[in-house]
Amino acid sequence: MSELNQLLLNFNHKQNFNEQDFYISKSNFYAYQLIQNWPKWEKNVLNIFGEKSSGKTHMSDIFLSKHKGIKINSKKLNDEIFKELKIYENIVLDDFNNDIEERLIFAFLNFIDNNNKFLIINSLKPINEINFTLNDIKSRAKNCIFAKIDPPDDDLIFALLLKSFSDRQIEIDKKLIDFITKRIDRSYSKISDFIYKVDELSLKKKKPININTAKQILKG
Repeated sequence: MSELNQLLLNFNHKQNFNEQDFYISKSNFYAYQLIQNWPKWEKNVLNIFGEKSSGKTHMSDIFLSKHKGIKINSKKLNDEIFKELKIYENIVLDDFNNDIEERLIFAFLNFIDNNNKFLIINSLKPINEINFTLNDIKSRAKNCIFAKIDPPDDDLIFALLLKSFSDRQIEIDKKLIDFITKRIDRSYSKISDFIYKVDELSLKKKKPININTAKQILKG
């Protein structure tokens, strides 16, 4: 992890979500390669799925920074939005779940096909595992490219911790980050919780986090 250690010098307090701040590892490599290979996709719908805070939205933002498109949250999907979407070749539907009216989902997927659009759907689980009632949606949900973001490996955990602490200007020894990386749960949400707790303690104590504090939070 010596190369990642050097990254600390390049960070400032402001959080950045551009491509330079996205870390590629075995956990997210396949999904990242797919967005890089556009438009050479086998199908026009890509479903990127993985747990919360796994980088799905960040990856989509990288894609949209290079190609003309728009990102909409699934909660904002409605009948009126189709006119707005017509001018874009690429559409990202973020935070997709099964709370949307199925009639609207079907209309949206029809819109994508009939207008030769490319669609990225970000979801917690693959959309072909969502319990839709309409058979037409079930069949379309299977006709996607599926890209899973796996639980983070050690390199990615280290990078996420390093960036997050640096963004927050939290002083922490890089050897301690190594220690945490080897012991923290392989879960993006657990990593986020850990960072939040460190941030909270750092503000209260106004001093660097030591190994005892890290152990206490890890046991938490």
